Amino acid sequence: MKLIQSFSLACLCLISSQVTASNKDITELFSRSAEFSNVQISPDGDYLSAITSHEGKHMLMILDAKTKKPTNVVRFPDNAQVGQYVWVNNERVVLAKEYLKGWSDHPIYYGELMAVNADGSKPTYLFGYKGGEQQTGSRIKKNTAIQATAYILDPMPEDDRYMLIQALPWGSGSANTVENLQQVYRVDVYKGTRRKIATSPISYARFLPDHDGEVRFVSGTRDYVSSQLYYRKDDEWVDTDKLNLNLDDITPIAFGDDENSVYVLGSENGKPKGVYLVDIKSGKKQLISQDKVVDPSNVWINRVNKQLYAVEYENGYPTYEFVDNDEKLATTLKQLLTALPGHQVHLVSQTNDMSKLIIKAFNDRNPGDYYIFDATSKKLEYLVSQKKWLDPDKMAEMKPISFTARDGRVISGYLTLPYGKEAKNLPLVVNPHGGPHGPRDWWGFDDQNQLIASQGAAVLQVNFRGSGGYGKEFEHAGHQKWGTEIQYDIIDATKYVIEKGFVDKERICIVGGSFGGYSALQSPILAPDLFKCAIGFAGVYDLELMFNEGDVQGRRAGERYLKQVLGENEAMLEQMSPSKNVDKLKVNLLLVHGGEDERAPIEQLEALEEGLKKHNYPYEKLVMDDEGHGFYNDEHRAKYYRQMMSFLKDNLKL
Repeated sequence: MKLIQSFSLACLCLISSQVTASNKDITELFSRSAEFSNVQISPDGDYLSAITSHEGKHMLMILDAKTKKPTNVVRFPDNAQVGQYVWVNNERVVLAKEYLKGWSDHPIYYGELMAVNADGSKPTYLFGYKGGEQQTGSRIKKNTAIQATAYILDPMPEDDRYMLIQALPWGSGSANTVENLQQVYRVDVYKGTRRKIATSPISYARFLPDHDGEVRFVSGTRDYVSSQLYYRKDDEWVDTDKLNLNLDDITPIAFGDDENSVYVLGSENGKPKGVYLVDIKSGKKQLISQDKVVDPSNVWINRVNKQLYAVEYENGYPTYEFVDNDEKLATTLKQLLTALPGHQVHLVSQTNDMSKLIIKAFNDRNPGDYYIFDATSKKLEYLVSQKKWLDPDKMAEMKPISFTARDGRVISGYLTLPYGKEAKNLPLVVNPHGGPHGPRDWWGFDDQNQLIASQGAAVLQVNFRGSGGYGKEFEHAGHQKWGTEIQYDIIDATKYVIEKGFVDKERICIVGGSFGGYSALQSPILAPDLFKCAIGFAGVYDLELMFNEGDVQGRRAGERYLKQVLGENEAMLEQMSPSKNVDKLKVNLLLVHGGEDERAPIEQLEALEEGLKKHNYPYEKLVMDDEGHGFYNDEHRAKYYRQMMSFLKDNLKL
């Protein structure tokens, strides 16, 4: 059996036919996955590459950069597909191998990496539990099987022979494997021979290698709450605790001007994260960049020289702060922001000499367009769109909002307004995000929200207390407040857009997934006259059950997390559980769940159904037996969208 199937498609055109509403159901237009993603350019600029799909599986397309004609397509046989990939030199790519399983909502990754040349030659099983050919080398381990999950740490594209791989040893294979100490290997990209060069002193490692491939910094956590930073000295890890940096959530991101300085992301006294320059010799730290409200959403680092040049924030609309105006890529990014007004711009790939770059431009109405930018001629050439069948000019606009909650805390969010309609007395769908801790809502394209808006309804998203991205104090303010203050923020946001006259108070529904599914039930319990209908998707409905079922409680870190964010007061957990408070509901109800959901297992739905049946409460239900925590399959997502829209149209009179 071949490890990799490679073949040429001389007649395949990169730009596919556009799908229009005339030959596709509207729900299929918004449920269809991106046609092209992760577009890259080879280090010398001779090749372009992109992930595309064939028969529901991802494959890698490689093209001649000048002619834009495919030179090769790489895919895996059977139920395997291409995951993430990188160019490791001018002719060779390394690909992650994923597996599509009927019982999983997303592809399963077992840590296997493959390598192949751009022309399809020299395919190699590079790293993984199956192993490859037997190889020999001084102090270098053979390319044998290794019980570990591999992640690409540094492709080292200027080194034709080697790359760095970060590996998580499997150990006993228990749920706590994720806490094992990770290792870094220097791997031959042709033979797969490897040499271990570092082992993290702490779990959940985030390594920072330098330009020469030496791992010099690492951060991690032991308790899933606080983090620590280490630096390498005389082949030993040194804890920076003695430096009294007074920074939490600390992560090394780039190198300073000398070997003793490093840029880190960190939070001080619960404030939003900032970028600091730390001198590990003196212990001094200098604040380089920080927003008063939000954490950085992105830090921009030159892949070649490892230098930091910009920090991106998203307090409402995206903004960029340039910390090194002399850096060539800082100038380039400024030029591109001017050339593509109204778009968020990301530099996703570059040649080693920085003469050519792959650009992704996107916004609230555009899922994403890819361009190639010639830094010498200053020309911008369009390549492909992620979803060409959707017309950005006819999509809904997403506007940032901000209001004061009942206890005086300022809360932010977004209101998506249907195209071509006045923002007055609109039907509304409230869409709380998942998490609740860690995730937040962003300005950008959202398929489900755009589908709803295309039928004339507004969509409200709320970054309630407890959301990530606004500093630790804001996130911790939602701990043990899942069913109270968090929901009050959602309710107050809904009342705010009513008071502004944007929406019709008689036509409001709430739709959410995961924690958003929990909120879709809990908010109507607290404000039963505010909502006309609710859709819970993969929701958690019995909080006490989270300590006994699902994949969170099965890990030591997960158990600590639940105790911190939920507490152990049984009376409070019962008070905050929709399954125990069905008698307070008044809304029309649709429940959607995956039969193989491990995060919010089917027992959560069953607990809610038990309460509903006890009170003879009517509801509709859609269960996909072979889906998990969210619908990965396009057809399944379309089926859900059809039922969701039918339900919303009936209740909101769309």
